Amino acid sequence: MSDAVTPSPWTDWRQATPARLALGRAGAGMPTDEVLRFGWAHAMARDAVHAQLDTATLASTLREAGWDVLQTRSQAPERATYLRRPDLGRRLEDEGAGRLREAATGPHDLCIVIGDGLSALATSRHAAPLVNALRPLLPASVTLAPVVIATQARVALADEIGEALGARLAVMLIGERPGLSSPDSLGIYLTHDPRRGRNDSERNCISNVRPEGLPIQAAAFRLAWFIRESLRRGVTGVALKDDSAQAVLDSGDAAAIP
Repeated sequence: MSDAVTPSPWTDWRQATPARLALGRAGAGMPTDEVLRFGWAHAMARDAVHAQLDTATLASTLREAGWDVLQTRSQAPERATYLRRPDLGRRLEDEGAGRLREAATGPHDLCIVIGDGLSALATSRHAAPLVNALRPLLPASVTLAPVVIATQARVALADEIGEALGARLAVMLIGERPGLSSPDSLGIYLTHDPRRGRNDSERNCISNVRPEGLPIQAAAFRLAWFIRESLRRGVTGVALKDDSAQAVLDSGDAAAIP
C-alpha cells in the first residue's frame, strides 16, 4: 500500500467477506485502487442488468440433459421497457398462456420456470447446473412439466405459466438484482397452486445461489426439501418454514446436509 494511503485498522476483516469495508483513505478520499475497484464492480452490475439471456444455448443444454423445454416471454417487448415497467414483466405475452396450454401434457406436480430477471449472467451460469442437481433429489412420484425458459421475466410470471401448464407447484429460477460484489446471484421462488394474483407472502425464496454464496448442491438440497414439503402440505409462503436442516438432524444423518 502506498505511503499516501492511511490503512484501516479493520483490514484483516476483508479476508472474511467481499463487502466493501476497511477501504482505507487517501487524504479526505478513497485510495485510487479502491475507486477503480468500485467502478469495475459497478460496471459489472450494470452489464448484468442489461445483458440478454442466450436462450438457444440454455435450451440446448437442458435438452441434452434430458429435459423437455418450452420458451415464452413476458409482455415487456424489450429490456428498456422491462426495467421501467415491472408490471409487464409479470404478465405473459399475448397468446402466451394459450400456447403453453396447447403444449401441456396434462396436470403436473412441478413446473420449473427459468427467467432472465435482473441478471441474465446468473441465469446462464447457474440455472442448468441447479436443475440437473435437483432432479435426482426429487421423489420418483413427482411429475414434471416441461422446463419453461422465460425472457423479460419477473418472479410472478411463473404464476401464470404454472397455471397454464396445470402445475400444483411453480418454481422460478431467476437472476437477482446485482450487487457490487454479486453480479451473478440466482434466486429461487416457490409458489403452491400458482395462478395470477398470488402475493409474495405466498412464496418461499432461496437467494444468493452462486459459488461465493449458497453453492449449487446446497441450494438443490434445500429446494428439494421445499418441493417435497410443499406438495405434502399443500402450502408455500408464510405457512411453510425452512426446517430442511433440522429435518436431517432429526433423522440422525447430518452428513446429508451439503
